[in-house]
Amino acid sequence: QVQLVESGGGLAQPGGSLRLSCVASRFTFSNFGMSWVRQAPGKGLEWVSGIRSDGSDATYADSVKGRFTISRDNAKNTLYLQMSILKPEDTGLYSCAGRYGRYPPRTTDYDYLGQGTQVTVSS
Repeated sequence: QVQLVESGGGLAQPGGSLRLSCVASRFTFSNFGMSWVRQAPGKGLEWVSGIRSDGSDATYADSVKGRFTISRDNAKNTLYLQMSILKPEDTGLYSCAGRYGRYPPRTTDYDYLGQGTQVTVSS
């Protein structure tokens, strides 16, 4: 059974940082474009960032551009999201999503979606 397991979430103060990880298993991680998506309380799924299967061409939502950095280590089957200058509006459940092929998924076109890790930004 395919698994995507996120970790690294928690409580952070505004202006703080967190680093999320997503470990993939039981599929060929390097064949999948990957993304981070998030869901705030009472809202729909929002695409945050994506990266191609080979680790090139990272893309970001305007709301996080300049503050978040996505990366991946295909040798470790792991996707990362370095989050800095956190804001209260970054609060939500962060999940990693994968789509077979070179390009990362958005909010509905994924093949696999993890259970998520909670990020809360509050003073």
